[in-house]
Amino acid sequence: MNLFAIETGRFALDGGAMFGVVPKSIWERTNPADNRNLIPMAMRALLVEDGGRLILIDNGLGHKYDQKFAQLYNIDHSSASLDLSLSRAGFSRGDITDIFLTHLHFDHCGGSTEWDVVEEKSTLVFPDAIHWIQKTHLDWALHPNPREKASFFDDNIAPLVQSSNLRLLTGETELFPGFQVKVINGHTEGQQLPLITYKEKKILYAADLFPTHGHIPLPFVMGYDTRPLLTLSERESILPWLAKEEVVLFFEHDPQVECGTVLADDKGKYRIWEKFLLSSL
Repeated sequence: MNLFAIETGRFALDGGAMFGVVPKSIWERTNPADNRNLIPMAMRALLVEDGGRLILIDNGLGHKYDQKFAQLYNIDHSSASLDLSLSRAGFSRGDITDIFLTHLHFDHCGGSTEWDVVEEKSTLVFPDAIHWIQKTHLDWALHPNPREKASFFDDNIAPLVQSSNLRLLTGETELFPGFQVKVINGHTEGQQLPLITYKEKKILYAADLFPTHGHIPLPFVMGYDTRPLLTLSERESILPWLAKEEVVLFFEHDPQVECGTVLADDKGKYRIWEKFLLSSL
């Protein structure tokens, strides 16, 4: 098995929304904000090469946006994009056999589709790849609540639903050898996190359970989460396991830290311990 960090670009979100009830004076120590109170965010996908499979986990927000949207979210593709990063890793779109989507918020799945100017519609970027989504989450995304509706774009979701290569998962499973699927529901219903066994280590693709290393402390729950108390309970269950087993967290949104491990201090509070590049494993 080979793993590659795939940088798909940068954007920014409101720091207060990203840290919920945590005061700015605290969260800004790890995630400094600009004059609009926005904090920089990576959109870091993970590419898994294993046997005859090439699995892409999430794929950023893509390029189907106008100038207003780009300014609102400080979108930056000047130094990284999905195609460029795949090329740097020695691959191209046609090599991808599987697309694994943690969930269907625009910043995680937008790179799955692109705008076809001839057909005047959104089409799949990887039409021959199998696309994996939790069934409960797809149902949730197709009937969104008013609070979360702005995160689900029809141009991202409709081509997936219409594809013959869509596969729906039901709960936790071992999808491929060494590639387990964990399901959590606090951020959004049916978010699925890959747990990958690699070189005798376990790597958890953290997605929006731990968006950045600044979100490791237990109460640092995003305001975006649909069920923050459930997120708190899920994190309370997972953090001791992360620390005990020295599980590597792969951060999708951290602009500086690719990977890290978790440590419980003498007061039982959790924090980031080691920080390192995926390539150092």
